[in-house]
Amino acid sequence: MALARTCKIMFTTGLLSLAVACGVPSAQDGTAALGAGGGHTGASAAQAGNDLKFGADHRFASGVTISVGSPKSFTPSESAYPRSPRGAAFDVELTNDGATTYKLSGLTVTATSAGTPVKQVVDTTQGFTGIADAGKDVLPGRSVHVTLAFAVPQEQAQLRLQIRPSATEPAAVTYCGPA
Repeated sequence: MALARTCKIMFTTGLLSLAVACGVPSAQDGTAALGAGGGHTGASAAQAGNDLKFGADHRFASGVTISVGSPKSFTPSESAYPRSPRGAAFDVELTNDGATTYKLSGLTVTATSAGTPVKQVVDTTQGFTGIADAGKDVLPGRSVHVTLAFAVPQEQAQLRLQIRPSATEPAAVTYCGPA
């Protein structure tokens, strides 16, 4: 009985968090909780709870700056894994503005749609191979561009991408928007 109640509470909390993070209007001022931040502003456009709109930049304390472009819908090829009726591709730009070399192998990107985890799509036919240069080091002042794709529902839905630049980085950033 206690386990079922705990699961219900956790599920409800997750749904509420998703609704707030993805722009449910605020009763206080009538604006969306997500705030402004489209396009490359150059400055960190952190929103409540570290949520950003696609296209915004975020700089971590380590000096790593991340920007995730707006999703581009595509139909995965027959050879794609996992099989999915639709995919969403994202351009991720990572710039090492820190003083030390950044190891790209530490980059973790996860995605959820409507609170449910979605899998990364590998579709070599269309060039979606994940982080192909995972063993690459990014020197201070240098950037790297990665394109990632995820299996998404056929109809447009809110998608959340959570990015953590390394396991030792205490913070993660979440990008949220329609995909």
